[in-house]
Amino acid sequence: MTGNAVRVQAVQNISNRQPMPAKIPESLSTLWASDVFTLSKMKESLPKEVFKSVKKTIEAGAELDVSIADVVALAMKDWALSKGALYYAHVFYPLTNATAEKHDSFISVQNDGSVISEFSGKVLVQGEPDGSSFPNGGIRSTFEARGYTAWDVTSPAYIMTTDNGATLCIPTVFVSWTGEALDKKTPLLRANAAMNKAAQRVLTILGHTDIAPVNSSCGAEQEYFLVDANFVNSRPDLLLSGRTLFGASAAKGQQFDDHYFGAIPERIQVFMQDVEEQLYRLGIPAKTRHNEVAPGQFEIAPFFESANVATDHQQLLMTVLKNTAKKHGLVCLLHEKPFKGINGSGKHVNWSVGNATQGNLLDPGSTPHANTQFLLFCGAVIRGVHLFGPLLRAAIASASNDHRLGANEAPPAIISVYLGSQLDNVFEQISNGKITGSLNAGVMDLGINTLPTFNKDAGDRNRTSPFAFTGNRFEFRAVGSGQSVAGPLVVMNTMLADSLNWVADTLESKLATGIDLDNAILKTLKEIIDQHGAVVFSGNGYSAEWHKMAVEERGLANLKTAADAIPVLKEPYVEKLFHELGVLSPVELASRFEIYAEQYILAIEVEAKLVVSMAKTGVYPAAVKYLSELSSTLSSLKSNGIELGSEPLAEITALLTAMMAIVGKLSTAISQHDFPTIEEHMQFCAKTIRPLMDEVRQYADTLEGEIADELWPYPTYQEMLFIK
Repeated sequence: MTGNAVRVQAVQNISNRQPMPAKIPESLSTLWASDVFTLSKMKESLPKEVFKSVKKTIEAGAELDVSIADVVALAMKDWALSKGALYYAHVFYPLTNATAEKHDSFISVQNDGSVISEFSGKVLVQGEPDGSSFPNGGIRSTFEARGYTAWDVTSPAYIMTTDNGATLCIPTVFVSWTGEALDKKTPLLRANAAMNKAAQRVLTILGHTDIAPVNSSCGAEQEYFLVDANFVNSRPDLLLSGRTLFGASAAKGQQFDDHYFGAIPERIQVFMQDVEEQLYRLGIPAKTRHNEVAPGQFEIAPFFESANVATDHQQLLMTVLKNTAKKHGLVCLLHEKPFKGINGSGKHVNWSVGNATQGNLLDPGSTPHANTQFLLFCGAVIRGVHLFGPLLRAAIASASNDHRLGANEAPPAIISVYLGSQLDNVFEQISNGKITGSLNAGVMDLGINTLPTFNKDAGDRNRTSPFAFTGNRFEFRAVGSGQSVAGPLVVMNTMLADSLNWVADTLESKLATGIDLDNAILKTLKEIIDQHGAVVFSGNGYSAEWHKMAVEERGLANLKTAADAIPVLKEPYVEKLFHELGVLSPVELASRFEIYAEQYILAIEVEAKLVVSMAKTGVYPAAVKYLSELSSTLSSLKSNGIELGSEPLAEITALLTAMMAIVGKLSTAISQHDFPTIEEHMQFCAKTIRPLMDEVRQYADTLEGEIADELWPYPTYQEMLFIK
């Protein structure tokens, strides 16, 4: 089939599709964590002393006693076999934003030829995948292949069930033979440990004696698109790059705001229920589901969890979304901007810190002006974002996220902090040297007796802020939908650790002069807001005025592209931050720069090659065929005395000629690789290749509106976004 015939067949397939029946869900108590080797399951299957040791490691951060590994491994194996698992896998998170796993069988062949199921403590604790085939940024040579996975006891093992069977999955870290982290989990665990150590210093100075380990927590709101697989299979760009490189806007998009929070389509709701059942079995606390702003876009959001577990669950969530979509004849798109002209997808990372004894350390309470503990931790965040804003921007830099940041749908590339009117007022008082009170949140009275009155929040929300305080946590809104949350969490925990150490040093210095604790705290907070208050902004982050003010008056960085942001990883102050806190060594940090820079270049080159291919083999033939048919028809009409004019022929010919000229320039640009540095190569991609791709698209999208629909080769926006 050619041209529109493929699209017609796709629509017919969708229209004739038999709906998947919605299953009656099991009770939540039956479903919840049924496929997870939880603490309660450990308690049932482990000797008392072994269980106490494991629990102490998980809950209190005590050193893992590896001598108990054999006992845990046996219990874990027996539980997995009872769930139908024949294989186990050490699951890890290489520097690709993806999940990696190698499956091994429990089978062990005996001398007499019989087989038994075997899983030892040694195998549980350590695995050995091929370390050379994952990104390592120059840490290892290609011929140096050894890498290790090591059991992360703080993240529970689970059973992953597919149509092909069940597998015991064991979360692990992944390091090279020489000990450097090749994954996203290891730095996250280190960053959380550094933050805990610094937080305990501050809490001790504040007079606390019973201090449980301080952990960061995370709740990541996941946005995604669903498109019928019949359409995606006819779009090379969606298949290989995750976004449409061509596509004229449909007459209707999101302008009516009728999709947002609307009734969930039946097919999508069946899909969502299937996803949620799997997530509940895996102990992932999915809480919210709804239609998002753009047609075909949806969101799922979980409860808060400890950052490490939340990161693992986020990776699992993306896997479940994509795999379940296939079962329902859909494709889940996690690209940040799969469709031009409508909203893209983000992953708002809600982040806080706290412990079992002092609670949420970013909870202001009803009188934040009197909550010095909160003010110190909030002030530490403000200081951290001001000093390391460019690093936060680098942590969410990618070729795909560049399409969102700075557009009127996502926070700008300038990293600023939004506090809300109540906290703005409190910190203004601090700057003036005296705290007198907090603004009253007030009561919402709708003036109708049958409707309830309720307490208002202390501050409004600001959707244009990349780093906003939202009641008892900060929301990092600039994270991309397809990204791992580990990178942002590493930066947030590390910058907070640095700031809390500064707070502790400053308080100790002031107390040593003889002033009392309250005055020392006030003076420390005043230093923070006086030196770092420039990062606090409550206005419209999209406005041109803010962009000008932020850079010229406040000295904030505006790193518009990943090509601008990723080199921040090479800055000496960033190397010093990570090295001194033991989160990333200089070698590990340098490797990440090399990997992320290469991924940026490769992503753009793949897209550019697709643009050339689709223009040459799809758009050009369709346009030529239409020109031929139109020319023949006009000639026939003219011979019968009907003169319609040849303007359409001339217009389409001009568009096609111009498009192919740019395609030629783009082909030449793609072939250029002689760059002195990788930074220059990235800038070439950003400033030369990307604009050429956009120019080709402009012509192609215009041609889509001119060429007869029956000849257009690719599924259209109207079809992909509105036919489900």
